[in-house]
Amino acid sequence: MNLLKSLTLNTLLLLCLGTTAIAQQQASSTSFIIPDRRDVSLYQVNTRAFSAAGNLKSVTARLDSIKALGINVIYLMPLYPVGKENSVNSPYCIRDYTSIAEEFGTMDDLKALVNTAHQKQMGVLMDWVANHTAFDHAWTKNKSWYKQDSTGKIISPPGTGWNDVAQLNFDNKEMKMEMINSMKFWLENAKIDGFRCDYSDGPPFDFWKEAVGSLRAAAGNRKLLMLSEGTRADHFKAGFDYNFGFRFFENLKNIYEHGKSVRSIDSLNAADLKGASPGQQYVRYTSNHDVNSSDGTSLELFGGRNGELAAFVVVSYMQSIPMVYNGQEVGTPNRLTFPFTTTKIDWNINPEHTAAYKAIINFRNGNETVRRGQLKSFSDNDVCVFTKQLGNKKVLVIANLRNKALSYKVKPALTKSWKNAFSGKKQTLATSVPLAPYQYMVLESL
Repeated sequence: MNLLKSLTLNTLLLLCLGTTAIAQQQASSTSFIIPDRRDVSLYQVNTRAFSAAGNLKSVTARLDSIKALGINVIYLMPLYPVGKENSVNSPYCIRDYTSIAEEFGTMDDLKALVNTAHQKQMGVLMDWVANHTAFDHAWTKNKSWYKQDSTGKIISPPGTGWNDVAQLNFDNKEMKMEMINSMKFWLENAKIDGFRCDYSDGPPFDFWKEAVGSLRAAAGNRKLLMLSEGTRADHFKAGFDYNFGFRFFENLKNIYEHGKSVRSIDSLNAADLKGASPGQQYVRYTSNHDVNSSDGTSLELFGGRNGELAAFVVVSYMQSIPMVYNGQEVGTPNRLTFPFTTTKIDWNINPEHTAAYKAIINFRNGNETVRRGQLKSFSDNDVCVFTKQLGNKKVLVIANLRNKALSYKVKPALTKSWKNAFSGKKQTLATSVPLAPYQYMVLESL
C-alpha cells in the first residue's frame, strides 16, 4: 500500500513537472505582441561593445535594465560571420546569412535571448544587410547574382568606397528569392520579431515590396516590425513600418553646431511623412553606431548632458519612434569606434543621466497623447516648442536648444495652467518663460 502510494505520488509529480515544462516551453516561444507600431521605444545593441565578453549572453543578462529604461524593442547589429577577403572586420560584411559568428555565441544563445525578451514583453529585431555580401560569401560562386564590371569581375557598391563588400544584382530572381528565404530562416528558427534593414536605399522598391510581403505572410498571425534604414518615400509603400531619421539628425546637429533656426524642424516633419499611411513613422535618434564612431558621442554633438537630454526630448515626443544607442543612457563619454572591438561600455557610470532617460521614455510610454496626438508647432529660432493633442488632452514641450539663457515669448494659446509631467506640480505660464541653457519643460493640461 505504501509502495502504491509512493508510485502514485511519483507519477503525479512527474505529470506536474511535465506540465510545468510544457508551460515554460510555451511561454518561452510566445511571440512579442505590441498593440500599435506607434508604441515602440527602440534600443540599438552593438554586441561587440556592449560588454567585456561581447556576446549574446551578456545582452540577455541586461534585458531587465533595458526594459527598466522604458524600452520594448531591441535591435541587434549583425551577428553573422564576417568575411575574410578584403576584410576590415566590419559586421556589415556578411559571409553567411544563416549562421551566427562564433564571437557572439550560438543559435541557442540567440534563441535564449529572444525567448527571455518575449517573456518580458520585449521584441527583438535582427539587422539585415541586403545590398551586398562579403567577397567570400558562398553566393559569389553564382556570378550572375552580383554586379560585374566589363571584364566580368564582381564589383563593390559603386560610389560608396565599401571595398570590402560585393554588390548584389537585384535583376537576378534566384538571388532575390534566396535572400527572402534567408530572412525567413530567422523568423522560423529564432522567432525574431522583424528586421532593421541596412542601407535600404540600395536595393530597389520591387525587392523590398516582395520581401516585406513574403515575410509578413510567412509570419502568419505574428506581428512583424520592419525598419528601413533609408530615406526613400517608397519604403512606406513597400510595407515598412519605419524609415530612418538621417535628415532629422543632421538638421538637429546643425541647430546645435551652427546655429541653424529651430523652425527648420517644422518643414522636416511635414516632408518626412509624405506618402506614409497611418502609423508609419520615422525612427529618430541622437546617436547610433555610425555617427557615434565617426562624428562623436551624443554628448559631444549636443552640448553635454543637459543639451543631449533636451535634444532627446524633442526626438522622443515630437513625431517619431525614439531610438537609444547602447551606452548613451549612461552618458558614455568615449566613442565606440569601428570595428567596435576595443572599447566597452561601463554600465556603472552617471546614474543620474540614466534616471533622466528613464523619466523621458517612460512618460512617453504612459502618455497616449504624446504617442498619438496631433502635432502643432510654436517654435521660434532658438526654442523648440510644440503641443501634442488627443481629444481634450494636451502635452506641451518647451526645449531651449541653445547653450545660453533665453526668454521664450509664450503664444496666447499656451498661457494657461499646466501640470509638470515629471514632478506633478501645477505650473502657470505667463507671457514669457525664462529658460536656462538647454533647459526643457514637459507639461500636461489640467
